Amino acid sequence: MIVGLILAGLGWLMIGMPPLVASALLAAAWVLLTGGLHLDGLADSADAWIGGLGDREKTLAIMKDPNCGPAGVAAIVLIILLKFVSLHSLNIAGEWIAIVLAAVLARTLLPLLFLTAPYVRNNGLGSTLTAFQPRHGSILVIVITAALIFLLTGDRYLWPVLTAAGIFLLLRNLMLRRIGGTTGDTAGALVEITEAAVLLIAVTVFIE
Repeated sequence: MIVGLILAGLGWLMIGMPPLVASALLAAAWVLLTGGLHLDGLADSADAWIGGLGDREKTLAIMKDPNCGPAGVAAIVLIILLKFVSLHSLNIAGEWIAIVLAAVLARTLLPLLFLTAPYVRNNGLGSTLTAFQPRHGSILVIVITAALIFLLTGDRYLWPVLTAAGIFLLLRNLMLRRIGGTTGDTAGALVEITEAAVLLIAVTVFIE
């Protein structure tokens, strides 16, 4: 919520600037605000999924490699491009709530992922989150509450929520089939892909 409100506030402050410039600055602020943490996970996951050729151990090894390959670079460019064009349309329409929606829904999926998919590494940032997060009932209450906050405020939020849920089910299934669970990198990829998908569906639903 804090991330989304900061970004929405920045967008509002840039009202009056050329929309393309404002959207580019907002996309850059989004990356800087999160330190590129989830983009790194997206890049590593893209490299590993393509370079791993379906093999679990090879996929995990590539994800651990600090170097970024062509698939990773392409994934970062494409996800930022999708966010940028979505922000441009939402900026013109003044639909700042979509930014908050994307940030909240994407991060709501993280505890649900760690609850429902095994963490497959013995160490790493994700292992700490997995070990110390509240379990079972608490997480489900958080996830359901976050979804209901949007669903109960109007029908226009139904499709973004369903989109986030669909992305979660799809990517979780891919993770389980390929590596038998999740890592910090795949969790980061989940956040980035969900944010972009929610922004895109918001453009379709919110803008007439």
